[in-house]
Amino acid sequence: MRRLLRSLVAMAGAVALTSGCANGLAPRAAHPAPAVSPPATSPRAASPLAASPLVSNQLQDDYQQVIRNVLPSVVQIESSQSLGSGVVYDVQGHVVTNAHVIGQDRSFKVSAATGGQTVTARLVSSYPEQDLAVIKLDTVPQGLRAATFGDSSKVDMGQIVLAMGSPLGLSGSVTQGIVSATGRTVSEGGEGGGTGATIANMVQTSAAINPGNSGGALVNLNSEVIGIPTLAAVDPALGGGSAPGIGFAIPASMVRTVAGQIIQHGRVTDSGRAALNITGRTVLGDTYEPGGVAIVHVTTGGAAADAGLRTGDVITRVGGAPITTITSLAEALAAHRPGDKVTVVFTRGAKEEKAEVTLGEM
Repeated sequence: MRRLLRSLVAMAGAVALTSGCANGLAPRAAHPAPAVSPPATSPRAASPLAASPLVSNQLQDDYQQVIRNVLPSVVQIESSQSLGSGVVYDVQGHVVTNAHVIGQDRSFKVSAATGGQTVTARLVSSYPEQDLAVIKLDTVPQGLRAATFGDSSKVDMGQIVLAMGSPLGLSGSVTQGIVSATGRTVSEGGEGGGTGATIANMVQTSAAINPGNSGGALVNLNSEVIGIPTLAAVDPALGGGSAPGIGFAIPASMVRTVAGQIIQHGRVTDSGRAALNITGRTVLGDTYEPGGVAIVHVTTGGAAADAGLRTGDVITRVGGAPITTITSLAEALAAHRPGDKVTVVFTRGAKEEKAEVTLGEM
């Protein structure tokens, strides 16, 4: 079994990032809390300490119910280069996963996280820019069911979540944690099978994300998929080992947008991602440190061309964000939508100039 790990650069902090991941529902409410009567032999109210086992047992029951609800929607995906996870998207047998899980392959072996026969699947389309892909099962095994995707706008810090997938090839594994943060922008590396994507609005979680979890399900206690686990942090101080409790998932809203377009049109027709419509490269400054992005090509009729930018200009700021590398430019653009107006600062020769740019679409 091969494991795919790749480095990433986060928008802030000294921790590097890697794919979580390649080598990860029928909606039901969590159980209501049971009514507890005080013991007949004591007139005193139950103390918090006395009630804690009941609370603990209730949470355990909730976990187990969510696992029973969701695990039949999670699959293991085997490609020629890696092993990852996926989530059943609809009753027709479409499965959403990460683009880095499927790589360049067009056919796959898929098995349910709950066990059973292995079936074949084919690629519908991949969208590496958001590290998402959709495959379709040739036959839908009995017992598999479509997941329910939650509302990303309701995801908040502190919510309990479960991550389901096939870490290290251990199909049907579950880890638990909380939502540590929302709205993270993370850039993947392009080595080791990585897509090089810059992904905005990711959900950060403390649930363990390991190789093989990519493409699986990050689930709330209402049995809703709120994200697709995609990246795990690596601590350089640990020799590239995993940084415990720092993982990232693509939000459900983006998953639905991309998967829905792929299923309907066979490709992404409206990315919703802002662009300058240029090709660029990182350049070094006088101190041999990254100092901006030089424009190599300007798309005719694109955002940069319409604003007067041209080949050879070096972009140093977009809006309030300093630009030193291609990655920082992608992160700055990820914070905007097509049609937004931003001020782009650039150098042309030895002169610094500014241009008001109406952003285009990737």
